[in-house]
Amino acid sequence: MSDMGSFDWPGLLRVGLRGLGLLPEAFWRLTPAELALMLGDGGGAAPLTRARLDELAAKWPDQENGMSMERTGQ
Repeated sequence: MSDMGSFDWPGLLRVGLRGLGLLPEAFWRLTPAELALMLGDGGGAAPLTRARLDELAAKWPDQENGMSMERTGQ
């Protein structure tokens, strides 16, 4: 069995209640993965920045042959 005594429960609870604004009941219902994701440590891709959105829009514009996609029915 793991040593849960070395786990910083008071620190996590403080971050959950004060930092995230969770109610105690909501905090204790979270899985460790959900808490990690809420704290920004989900291990997934970085959030989309405005610069990256502009880069994608320039690469794949919502227009085809000078006409908007709405006008072409696509």
